[in-house]
Amino acid sequence: MRFSYLILSFLSFFLLAPAAYANPDPEAAQAFLKRIVKSHAADFEISYIPAAANGNDIFELESKNGKIALRGNNNISIASALNHYLRHYANCLVSWNGSNLNLPAKLPPVNTKTSKTSPYKYRYYLNYCTFNYSMSWWDWERWQWEIDFMALNGINMPLAITGQNAVWSRVYKELGFTDKELESFFTGPAYFNWFYMGNIDGWGGPLPQSQMQAHEALQKKILERERSFGMSPILPAFTGHVPPAFKDKFPKAKLKKTNWTTFPSVYILDPDDELFTRIGRRFIEEEVKTFGTNHLYTADTFNENTPPTDDSLYLSNVSKKVYQSMALADPEATWVMQGWLFHHGEKFWKPTQIKALLNAIPNDKMIVLDLWSENYPVWQRTAAYYGKPWIWNMLHNFGGNISLYGRMDEVATAPVKAKQAVNAGNMLGIGLTPEAIEQNPVMYQLMLDNIWTDQPINVTSWLKDYSQQRYGQKNVWAEQAWAILHQTVYTGGLLPGGPESILTGRPTLAESTRGTRPKKNYKPASLIPAWEALIKAAQTLNTEGFKYDLVDVTRQVLVNYADTLQRQFAQAYQEKDSKKFKQLSRDFLAVMDDVDYLLATRQDFLLGKWLNDAKRMGSTAAEKKLYERNARNLITLWGDQNSSLNEYSCRQWSGLISSFYKPRWQQFFSYANQQLSAGAKLDQKAFEEKMKRWEWEWVNKNDLFTEKPTGDEIKVANTLYQKYIGQFKKMYPNKP
Repeated sequence: MRFSYLILSFLSFFLLAPAAYANPDPEAAQAFLKRIVKSHAADFEISYIPAAANGNDIFELESKNGKIALRGNNNISIASALNHYLRHYANCLVSWNGSNLNLPAKLPPVNTKTSKTSPYKYRYYLNYCTFNYSMSWWDWERWQWEIDFMALNGINMPLAITGQNAVWSRVYKELGFTDKELESFFTGPAYFNWFYMGNIDGWGGPLPQSQMQAHEALQKKILERERSFGMSPILPAFTGHVPPAFKDKFPKAKLKKTNWTTFPSVYILDPDDELFTRIGRRFIEEEVKTFGTNHLYTADTFNENTPPTDDSLYLSNVSKKVYQSMALADPEATWVMQGWLFHHGEKFWKPTQIKALLNAIPNDKMIVLDLWSENYPVWQRTAAYYGKPWIWNMLHNFGGNISLYGRMDEVATAPVKAKQAVNAGNMLGIGLTPEAIEQNPVMYQLMLDNIWTDQPINVTSWLKDYSQQRYGQKNVWAEQAWAILHQTVYTGGLLPGGPESILTGRPTLAESTRGTRPKKNYKPASLIPAWEALIKAAQTLNTEGFKYDLVDVTRQVLVNYADTLQRQFAQAYQEKDSKKFKQLSRDFLAVMDDVDYLLATRQDFLLGKWLNDAKRMGSTAAEKKLYERNARNLITLWGDQNSSLNEYSCRQWSGLISSFYKPRWQQFFSYANQQLSAGAKLDQKAFEEKMKRWEWEWVNKNDLFTEKPTGDEIKVANTLYQKYIGQFKKMYPNKP
């Protein structure tokens, strides 16, 4: 019986596992170990075992012959075994915003053998937007770290859209387009994902050939490393977006114009046109020739655009042609589609229209990403996508806003509940789909920890373990702080991402702006005890993760205070109390100064790092200037000075506050005081027109910002605590 079981297990490993998993790479695993644990790599021993009986990934961990044995069916499982050891035996944590890898000279033993099987076949990672809001300026070193992080946490299905512009360039040149004709097509390097999604042409360009070539080379490294772990990367496919010159080159082509926000229209080739499958097929062929394939392709035909008709036959035909363009080049192709359109365009996408789009493709040839499951689970109102395999995802972040926010209890329990639900259909996985990363690291670790369990996570006990792993030791004050954070910022409600502070909004007396929503799901005073607890914990804690968290919570408390001050000076202005208005506006500006001073202590919060990374990507002075303008533009106006997306990607960063947000408020206060003294009306529209021009000038500047942090995080946080705690007690008399 045991012999038969082993034979079946090995057969399941080689026959059921995806092709990319069939040949584990021990050399890649050893190189990974050396990158993560450095000199301790020799203390670990790697070996491979069959996949679980159902074909899913499995790892084992135990002490044997004086070493820590890491076993898994592929290198993702090996990496996950290491991560389990680091966290649960060595009290270490590899994380964004401050890793703790303070390993003892003699590693703790694993006294009882541990085995974990993932209940999920697929563990997805990334959003198109992540490639620009976070990854626009990443070099190979930063990518290598992220791929290691993915492996440690069990990711096996990453989106991989870097380098596509070089492929598109070759395909369109084959069709007769010149470099000059393509200049108005390709966007700048901070906008290529919206170009890919068919939203915009040319913005932030022209894109230099050197950048296309560099990203093609970078993508080859990314894919090679991801595949060495056994990951199955998802490559882009054709969605119909064509160059502006297409109408002249192919005058008989069936083209339609679509418009996204305030940007000029782009041309979309109708799937009924024979050129659609011809171009789509040729792109996949060239892409596979360049990058290889794991037979997974992503395409979204109506991203934040409404189809020209709700006719079922039309929508079904679109879907068939999109898939056909993949399958003609790769008969094994599977279409991985974002389900975002069904939420964003909910009024259009009724059951009839959704079924028409989905049911045109065989169930085994499509996977749907339920993109924002923790807040708006579309699977619940679409009969689990009408039979299609689908993946539960946490979106969480929009645009790179760094506010403390999340729905911990939902993320800790909903994936398992969905997996076990009788109406969950063919749920095959879970994942992360953030528009930006490197913020709120606790939320992403919590979500990732669902990968290796089939049980709901107890957030209370999980947070105690998390703080010990992140900070290197147990600390009662840290545990208290996290308990409060759990019940305040991390019980965040159904909000469109983290609450933005009015501090980063275009100056106004209104409570919010189109691009800035300070609404919170908790009372600002309730967060202050968490801050106090971290201040006390700072007497003994000093890891990078702790210092980041202390700065981050201090920042949130202070910007919450700024929001309160704004409501007070707005009231003083309405009451024509000039003296009070001036005092409160001075207090508001002082908070901005202090937040900038605080954030300067960590590179995570420096504008200079973002801008200098952009300039480093350029190989000439002209390229550096272009890339810097892209970097400045994306996080402020987003588009031109009349863009409707201004402040969408608001970042509370040192340097950005002092050079962009604060000068705007200073100009506002000067104007408001002038109008108040004259007894004249405050013309908000006229002021904003002036600001648009000033903002556009800032976008096009080239002044320098440091990427080196200054000051001691703990000392600065303590100084600000002493300065403000008395003011808070007056403003919030019941708390703290």
